[in-house]
Amino acid sequence: MDFRWLQDFLSLAEVSNFTEAAATRHSSQPAFSRRIQQLESWLGVELIDRSCYPTKLTPAGERFRRTAADIIQQMVDARAGINGESEIGQEVITFALPHTLAISRFPAWWSVWQEITGASGCRLLASNVHDAVTAHVAGLADVLLVFHHAQQPIFLDPDHYERVAIASEWFRPYVAMKNGQPAYKLPGTAKSPFPLLNYSTSTFMGRMADLIMQSAPAPVHSYKAFESDLASALHNMIVAGHGIGWLPESAAADAVADGKIKAAGDNRWSAPFTIYAFCDRARSGPAVQRLMAHLRKSPIALFADKPAALASGNR
Repeated sequence: MDFRWLQDFLSLAEVSNFTEAAATRHSSQPAFSRRIQQLESWLGVELIDRSCYPTKLTPAGERFRRTAADIIQQMVDARAGINGESEIGQEVITFALPHTLAISRFPAWWSVWQEITGASGCRLLASNVHDAVTAHVAGLADVLLVFHHAQQPIFLDPDHYERVAIASEWFRPYVAMKNGQPAYKLPGTAKSPFPLLNYSTSTFMGRMADLIMQSAPAPVHSYKAFESDLASALHNMIVAGHGIGWLPESAAADAVADGKIKAAGDNRWSAPFTIYAFCDRARSGPAVQRLMAHLRKSPIALFADKPAALASGNR
């Protein structure tokens, strides 16, 4: 059996859609479907009910879902034991989080958290938002750090997962400066649409950017000039002057401070994000428990102002 089959199955169980699950696993749908079929063949049972839409798990699939997560967790625990990371006094915390937070926020957070937790080190599983959630639910990470908005909520059963708000920031459109002026302007016109630098539509940030444009104060005239799952890739394209794209403020902060880019629109073109930390109540070691206790005592800064259409994302 291929270990990836279990990860594929858990992704499909999470979203109930072959196309979206394949995208989050960075696989073509035919290849993804073949791996699910290979897992079913190996087990000798059908895990997926393909007669309905959206797809759902069969009774056998529901039973196997927890088993698959447990198998993955056992593999993680075994690897940790072999690497000597489970030795007394040598706790290593594994975080699942989006690439953006890993680059822009995590280094400063860990400077504080390592001392508070007493952990000897940390490991980052950086991916897109959906894969980060899937990794945490599968038991591959001790703590999940993730963006949240009320219109694209991240829901994990509160009986099993503790959730603490740890930060907030805006998701804004940015554009490069050219001779002291923005290279492009929102909302564009029918005769002169602006080049849109966007995320894949299957990603959390791609869906958020689409929601913002759908509720924008004026009709948007654009054409898709670039697409990527990575905020860092969009950031570099924005700085290079290739169009307008949305970024979390923390990802744009350095380029804004250097005068390379600026916000392309006001709060009506933006959405407020809350950043949450999640942990599994039943699988939290002492270091994670100390971290969550610290986060519960640390109030986050609230938004001073909110956009009219998409203001319900914080707290």
